[in-house]
Amino acid sequence: MKRRAFILAMTAAAVVPPAFAQGKPMKIGVIGSGRIGSTIGGLWVKAGHEVMFSDRDAEQVKRAIEGLGPRARAGSVPEAAAFGDAVLIAVPYMALPAIQQQVGAQLKGKVVIDPNNPVPSRDGDMAVEARAKGAGVSSAALLPGARIVRSFNAWGYATMAREANRAAPRMALPVAADDAAALKLGLQLVSDAGFDPVNAGSLASSKAFDLGSPVSGRILTAAELRQALSLKP
Repeated sequence: MKRRAFILAMTAAAVVPPAFAQGKPMKIGVIGSGRIGSTIGGLWVKAGHEVMFSDRDAEQVKRAIEGLGPRARAGSVPEAAAFGDAVLIAVPYMALPAIQQQVGAQLKGKVVIDPNNPVPSRDGDMAVEARAKGAGVSSAALLPGARIVRSFNAWGYATMAREANRAAPRMALPVAADDAAALKLGLQLVSDAGFDPVNAGSLASSKAFDLGSPVSGRILTAAELRQALSLKP
Protein backbone atom coordinates (compact mmCIF):
# COMPACT_ATOMS: atom_id res chain seq x y z
CA MET A 1 0.00 0.00 0.00
CA LYS A 2 2.84 2.39 0.86
CA ARG A 3 4.49 1.70 -2.50
CA ARG A 4 1.22 2.28 -4.36
CA ALA A 5 0.65 5.55 -2.48
CA PHE A 6 4.20 6.63 -3.33
CA ILE A 7 3.68 5.84 -7.03
CA LEU A 8 0.39 7.77 -7.11
CA ALA A 9 2.02 10.75 -5.41
CA MET A 10 4.92 10.72 -7.87
CA THR A 11 2.50 10.45 -10.81
CA ALA A 12 0.53 13.45 -9.58
CA ALA A 13 3.72 15.45 -9.08
CA ALA A 14 4.84 14.64 -12.61
CA VAL A 15 1.76 16.27 -14.17
CA VAL A 16 1.68 19.40 -12.00
CA PRO A 17 4.13 22.22 -12.83
CA PRO A 18 6.76 22.44 -10.08
CA ALA A 19 6.10 26.15 -9.50
CA PHE A 20 2.40 25.46 -8.95
CA ALA A 21 3.15 22.57 -6.59
CA GLN A 22 5.43 24.86 -4.59
CA GLY A 23 2.97 27.76 -4.51
CA LYS A 24 5.27 29.97 -6.59
CA PRO A 25 4.51 32.22 -9.58
CA MET A 26 4.15 30.27 -12.81
CA LYS A 27 5.17 30.78 -16.40
CA ILE A 28 2.11 31.11 -18.62
CA GLY A 29 2.01 31.25 -22.41
CA VAL A 30 -0.76 33.14 -24.17
CA ILE A 31 -1.61 32.26 -27.76
CA GLY A 32 -3.91 34.93 -29.11
CA SER A 33 -3.45 38.36 -27.52
CA GLY A 34 -6.72 39.98 -28.49
CA ARG A 35 -9.31 41.20 -26.04
CA ILE A 36 -9.75 37.97 -24.09
CA GLY A 37 -6.10 36.88 -24.19
CA SER A 38 -4.72 40.27 -23.22
CA THR A 39 -7.29 40.75 -20.45
CA ILE A 40 -6.76 37.39 -18.75
CA GLY A 41 -3.01 37.39 -19.34
CA GLY A 42 -2.78 40.88 -17.88
CA LEU A 43 -4.65 39.79 -14.76
CA TRP A 44 -2.17 36.94 -14.30
CA VAL A 45 0.78 39.31 -14.67
CA LYS A 46 -0.71 41.54 -11.97
CA ALA A 47 -1.07 38.44 -9.77
CA GLY A 48 2.68 37.85 -10.05
CA HIS A 49 2.95 35.27 -12.84
CA GLU A 50 5.33 35.55 -15.78
CA VAL A 51 3.36 35.69 -19.01
CA MET A 52 4.55 35.46 -22.61
CA PHE A 53 2.03 36.90 -25.07
CA SER A 54 1.94 35.80 -28.71
CA ASP A 55 -0.25 36.49 -31.69
CA ARG A 56 0.00 36.45 -35.47
CA ASP A 57 -0.40 40.26 -35.20
CA ALA A 58 2.81 41.64 -33.65
CA GLU A 59 1.19 45.02 -32.97
CA GLN A 60 -1.51 43.33 -30.93
CA VAL A 61 1.16 41.71 -28.75
CA LYS A 62 2.81 45.10 -28.21
CA ARG A 63 -0.50 46.52 -27.04
CA ALA A 64 -1.07 43.53 -24.74
CA ILE A 65 2.21 43.94 -22.85
CA GLU A 66 2.19 47.74 -22.71
CA GLY A 67 2.39 48.94 -19.13
CA LEU A 68 2.50 45.46 -17.59
CA GLY A 69 6.16 45.57 -16.56
CA PRO A 70 8.97 43.03 -16.74
CA ARG A 71 6.83 39.96 -15.99
CA ALA A 72 5.12 40.39 -19.38
CA ARG A 73 7.01 39.60 -22.55
CA ALA A 74 6.40 39.07 -26.24
CA GLY A 75 7.16 35.91 -28.21
CA SER A 76 6.11 33.82 -31.16
CA VAL A 77 3.36 31.21 -30.91
CA PRO A 78 5.89 28.34 -30.65
CA GLU A 79 7.86 30.29 -28.04
CA ALA A 80 4.75 30.92 -25.94
CA ALA A 81 3.75 27.24 -26.16
CA ALA A 82 7.21 26.17 -25.01
CA PHE A 83 7.47 28.88 -22.33
CA GLY A 84 4.29 28.18 -20.44
CA ASP A 85 3.83 25.76 -17.57
CA ALA A 86 0.24 26.36 -18.64
CA VAL A 87 -1.01 27.88 -21.90
CA LEU A 88 -4.05 30.05 -22.57
CA ILE A 89 -5.32 29.77 -26.14
CA ALA A 90 -7.73 32.58 -27.03
CA VAL A 91 -8.40 32.53 -30.78
CA PRO A 92 -11.37 32.25 -33.13
CA TYR A 93 -12.61 28.67 -32.89
CA MET A 94 -11.85 27.97 -36.54
CA ALA A 95 -8.15 28.69 -35.78
CA LEU A 96 -7.78 25.77 -33.36
CA PRO A 97 -6.87 23.22 -36.07
CA ALA A 98 -4.09 25.56 -37.27
CA ILE A 99 -2.84 25.92 -33.69
CA GLN A 100 -2.78 22.14 -33.36
CA GLN A 101 -0.83 21.82 -36.59
CA GLN A 102 1.65 24.51 -35.55
CA VAL A 103 2.30 23.67 -31.88
CA GLY A 104 0.23 20.60 -31.04
CA ALA A 105 3.31 18.55 -30.20
CA GLN A 106 4.43 21.20 -27.70
CA LEU A 107 1.02 21.29 -26.05
CA LYS A 108 0.86 17.55 -25.33
CA GLY A 109 0.75 16.99 -21.58
CA LYS A 110 0.37 20.71 -20.83
CA VAL A 111 -2.58 22.36 -19.17
CA VAL A 112 -4.37 24.44 -21.80
CA ILE A 113 -6.93 26.99 -20.64
CA ASP A 114 -9.75 27.10 -23.21
CA PRO A 115 -12.09 30.12 -23.36
CA ASN A 116 -12.85 29.62 -27.06
CA ASN A 117 -16.38 29.69 -28.42
CA PRO A 118 -17.66 28.16 -31.67
CA VAL A 119 -19.66 30.79 -33.54
CA PRO A 120 -21.27 29.46 -36.76
CA SER A 121 -21.50 32.88 -38.44
CA ARG A 122 -17.74 33.28 -38.04
CA ASP A 123 -16.36 29.74 -37.84
CA GLY A 124 -18.57 27.89 -40.31
CA ASP A 125 -19.79 24.30 -40.18
CA MET A 126 -17.24 23.16 -37.59
CA ALA A 127 -18.90 25.49 -35.09
CA VAL A 128 -22.31 23.93 -35.60
CA GLU A 129 -20.99 20.50 -34.66
CA ALA A 130 -18.92 21.88 -31.78
CA ARG A 131 -21.92 23.66 -30.29
CA ALA A 132 -24.00 20.49 -30.53
CA LYS A 133 -21.31 18.37 -28.80
CA GLY A 134 -20.23 21.06 -26.35
CA ALA A 135 -17.27 23.38 -26.87
CA GLY A 136 -15.07 21.89 -24.15
CA VAL A 137 -15.30 18.34 -25.49
CA SER A 138 -14.78 19.65 -29.03
CA SER A 139 -11.69 21.64 -28.04
CA ALA A 140 -10.18 18.52 -26.48
CA ALA A 141 -10.74 16.64 -29.75
CA LEU A 142 -9.13 19.45 -31.75
CA LEU A 143 -6.09 19.60 -29.42
CA PRO A 144 -5.40 15.91 -28.64
CA GLY A 145 -2.95 15.33 -25.83
CA ALA A 146 -3.47 18.75 -24.26
CA ARG A 147 -5.02 18.76 -20.79
CA ILE A 148 -7.95 21.08 -21.48
CA VAL A 149 -9.42 23.29 -18.77
CA ARG A 150 -12.62 25.06 -19.79
CA SER A 151 -13.19 28.51 -18.26
CA PHE A 152 -13.42 32.27 -18.99
CA ASN A 153 -15.52 31.40 -22.05
CA ALA A 154 -18.97 32.91 -21.62
CA TRP A 155 -18.17 36.35 -20.23
CA GLY A 156 -17.01 39.37 -22.21
CA TYR A 157 -13.54 40.79 -21.74
CA ALA A 158 -14.91 44.13 -20.50
CA THR A 159 -17.00 42.40 -17.83
CA MET A 160 -14.05 40.33 -16.65
CA ALA A 161 -11.71 43.34 -16.61
CA ARG A 162 -14.23 45.32 -14.56
CA GLU A 163 -15.21 42.58 -12.12
CA ALA A 164 -11.80 41.01 -11.44
CA ASN A 165 -10.56 41.40 -7.87
CA ARG A 166 -13.64 43.25 -6.72
CA ALA A 167 -14.52 43.24 -3.04
CA ALA A 168 -16.15 40.08 -1.72
CA PRO A 169 -18.29 38.44 -2.80
CA ARG A 170 -16.27 38.16 -5.99
CA MET A 171 -17.71 37.26 -9.36
CA ALA A 172 -17.62 33.49 -9.83
CA LEU A 173 -16.43 31.61 -12.91
CA PRO A 174 -16.97 27.88 -13.56
CA VAL A 175 -14.00 25.62 -14.27
CA ALA A 176 -14.22 22.19 -15.89
CA ALA A 177 -11.66 19.53 -16.87
CA ASP A 178 -11.33 15.77 -17.26
CA ASP A 179 -7.88 15.73 -15.62
CA ALA A 180 -7.90 16.17 -11.83
CA ALA A 181 -4.49 17.84 -11.63
CA ALA A 182 -5.32 20.17 -14.52
CA LEU A 183 -8.61 21.06 -12.85
CA LYS A 184 -6.79 21.96 -9.64
CA LEU A 185 -4.39 24.21 -11.53
CA GLY A 186 -7.25 25.77 -13.48
CA LEU A 187 -9.15 26.58 -10.30
CA GLN A 188 -6.05 28.32 -8.95
CA LEU A 189 -5.48 30.33 -12.11
CA VAL A 190 -9.09 31.53 -12.11
CA SER A 191 -8.62 32.60 -8.50
CA ASP A 192 -5.34 34.33 -9.36
CA ALA A 193 -7.12 36.25 -12.11
CA GLY A 194 -9.40 37.70 -9.44
CA PHE A 195 -12.51 35.52 -9.51
CA ASP A 196 -14.12 32.87 -7.31
CA PRO A 197 -13.56 29.54 -9.11
CA VAL A 198 -16.36 26.98 -9.06
CA ASN A 199 -15.60 23.33 -9.82
CA ALA A 200 -18.09 22.50 -12.56
CA GLY A 201 -16.93 18.94 -13.20
CA SER A 202 -16.00 17.34 -16.51
CA LEU A 203 -15.56 18.83 -19.97
CA ALA A 204 -18.86 17.23 -20.99
CA SER A 205 -20.60 19.06 -18.16
CA SER A 206 -19.07 22.36 -19.28
CA LYS A 207 -21.71 22.54 -22.01
CA ALA A 208 -23.96 23.90 -19.27
CA PHE A 209 -21.94 27.12 -19.28
CA ASP A 210 -21.19 27.42 -23.00
CA LEU A 211 -21.78 30.78 -24.66
CA GLY A 212 -25.52 31.34 -24.89
CA SER A 213 -26.34 29.15 -21.89
CA PRO A 214 -28.59 30.46 -19.09
CA VAL A 215 -25.53 31.51 -17.02
CA SER A 216 -23.65 33.09 -19.93
CA GLY A 217 -22.73 36.71 -19.20
CA ARG A 218 -24.36 36.75 -15.77
CA ILE A 219 -22.45 38.16 -12.81
CA LEU A 220 -23.05 35.63 -10.05
CA THR A 221 -21.49 34.75 -6.72
CA ALA A 222 -20.10 31.25 -6.23
CA ALA A 223 -23.24 30.16 -4.38
CA GLU A 224 -25.49 31.59 -7.08
CA LEU A 225 -23.46 29.97 -9.85
CA ARG A 226 -23.54 26.56 -8.16
CA GLN A 227 -27.31 26.85 -7.83
CA ALA A 228 -27.72 27.93 -11.46
CA LEU A 229 -25.61 24.97 -12.65
CA SER A 230 -27.31 22.54 -10.22
CA LEU A 231 -24.01 21.80 -8.49
CA LYS A 232 -23.61 20.63 -4.93
CA PRO A 233 -22.82 23.44 -2.43
